Amino acid sequence: MRVTDIYHHLTVQDDYRWLEDAKDPKVSKWVEDQNNFTEAYLGKFQDRVSIHNRLKELYSRVSPNYYGGTFRGGQAFFMKWDPSKQQPYLVRFEFTDMLGSENIVFDPNEYDRKSSTSIDFFVPSRDGKLVAISLSKGGSEDGSLHIFNVKSGEKLPDVLPKVNYPTAGGSAEWNENSSGIYYTRYPREGEFSQDDMHFYQRVYFHKLGTDINSDVYVIGKEFPRIAEIKLSSSEQGDGLLATVANGDGGEFSHYYMQSSGKWIKISDFKDQAKGSVFSKDGKSLFLLSRKGAPGGRILKISLESPDIQHPGTIFGAREGSIEDFAVTEDRIFVSEVVGGPSRLFVYAQSDSTYVSDVAPSTEPISSIDEIVAVPGNSLLIRSQSFIQPSSWYLLDHTLSIKRTPLESKSPLDTSSFEAKREFATSKDGTRIPINLVMRRGTVRNRSNPTILYGYGGYGINLKPAFSIHTLAWLDMGGVFAVANLRGGGEYGDEWHMAGMLTRKQNVFDDFIACAEYLIKTGYTSQEKLAIEGGSNGGLLMGAVLTQRPELFGAVISHVGIYDMIRVESQDNGVFNITEFGTIRDPDDFDAIYSYSPYHRVVDGTQYPSVMLLSGENDGRVDPSHSKKMAARLQSATRSRKPILLRIDTAGHGFGTTLDLRVAQDTDVFTFLHQELHLS
Repeated sequence: MRVTDIYHHLTVQDDYRWLEDAKDPKVSKWVEDQNNFTEAYLGKFQDRVSIHNRLKELYSRVSPNYYGGTFRGGQAFFMKWDPSKQQPYLVRFEFTDMLGSENIVFDPNEYDRKSSTSIDFFVPSRDGKLVAISLSKGGSEDGSLHIFNVKSGEKLPDVLPKVNYPTAGGSAEWNENSSGIYYTRYPREGEFSQDDMHFYQRVYFHKLGTDINSDVYVIGKEFPRIAEIKLSSSEQGDGLLATVANGDGGEFSHYYMQSSGKWIKISDFKDQAKGSVFSKDGKSLFLLSRKGAPGGRILKISLESPDIQHPGTIFGAREGSIEDFAVTEDRIFVSEVVGGPSRLFVYAQSDSTYVSDVAPSTEPISSIDEIVAVPGNSLLIRSQSFIQPSSWYLLDHTLSIKRTPLESKSPLDTSSFEAKREFATSKDGTRIPINLVMRRGTVRNRSNPTILYGYGGYGINLKPAFSIHTLAWLDMGGVFAVANLRGGGEYGDEWHMAGMLTRKQNVFDDFIACAEYLIKTGYTSQEKLAIEGGSNGGLLMGAVLTQRPELFGAVISHVGIYDMIRVESQDNGVFNITEFGTIRDPDDFDAIYSYSPYHRVVDGTQYPSVMLLSGENDGRVDPSHSKKMAARLQSATRSRKPILLRIDTAGHGFGTTLDLRVAQDTDVFTFLHQELHLS
């Protein structure tokens, strides 16, 4: 079954290409056999039952978590994760009664008793009376837009298909009087070839109560094949902004539709403008620009005559890299990430002067996750840390801050845990932050079971975050370490660019340096060190596993990318070209092939214990990557340590039910208990 390809005069052989065909009965049987082997291996350990029970207990005892805050029509809307439910659901509060009663807007657990339906995104109408919700099944992210009455929960007959899909996602925004909605749409049958059905996202307008076949095309034909569109508008709703990402590499352009219907191009990819917020009067647009300012700067542009080449510069980053910002009547609130943790700064809008900084959390290593402007020159802030769950705070016009009842509480007393930051030195001398979470008084005796987690891509910041996964590991006596690698955005655009395209090896060098640091400083040893990552972090796991197999005791890799040559031929892979490069370019190919994990597996190597996890409904990373990597490792290793593959019915992680998440965590921790020799 060997397949031979030639790339730029290099011959590459692939013995497991046949595993890419998920519809082949032989592949289905192979996956079934792999799952059976994994189940048999893990099922023989008595600790598995107690681990499962402890995880269920921790998940059931944590209090609800609120996220995705949006304010419209005098109401605050949130997604709510509740341990008594399989899927998160949508709730609302009257803002004047923020401390009072909660109202359920839509609960997918009631809508679909099998709990296979999940919310991709939601958009309330400007008056808060209606809400558009994209729903998909089985973690597929293949969403259709549904319209609901906010107060009664009544579902309107309008259903707009092909609104959302993995990677490019989807978006919607209401018109001025909420009589219709603008939405992103993927091609319908016959509009494009089958190879293009998940590309060429465009914007259409639907008038409520009308046939979707009469929906009007608005914009998108001039956008790239890999466009990822987000829609927004001012509070007045008399204009529409389309923010267009050029795939996943961090390039954005902005198009604005005036009330007359005329479109104006505000910025191009080369202008390096990213985030955007309308002024309260709707006459100006604030932009987060990286051009000439890797840490970012806030620009102000008039929407009557927009000119990004001559904007009004408000201010630049104060301490780190601007991640997010919000605008109220006369203030601008800016969240900056500083190497991982984040801080909130307040500026006067009139003259751009610095007013104050705000620290909602008492934890020194914490994050600002969301900021939502609300009436009264006030701000809602979501903050959390590694050992304290998220809480929402209200910052009023006097800059007085108070915690709201939207506070999640840990199922364990976390006062016995601590978080601190240390730095490793990478191969080229770059200092790499490591966040260490552990019990107070942990002794550096090289015997601590440790998980080192990393990602390093797409400019994504790994900020301090609370999770039951981490808490469970701490409860087992482990140390949890999070590395802030290049490729992320923890120190701005330069940090991201240093770990993308032909510079991707820097990410792997950074992670290896962090692992070596943990061993050298006595936190752990090779035998007690596990590494974990997912998606792009799965690529990281595959790369460091094949480059330094002797450095780790165990490897946990979720929904990873491993065959970097074939990924471009798959739907999601094309979106990654602006981040990874393309195999069609000789220089990009050389860099990609040099670290492609699947191609770096060497026969006869003593590989550590490995568990690869994936889901058959994953539309972002084809599960064939995990199948092929498992097969190749199983064929090559000579260590007698297990190479396990676990494939379930989930997607890329979105829409995973609580029960399935507990089952995944149970198998991961059972595996680590055995392979790291935990008592």
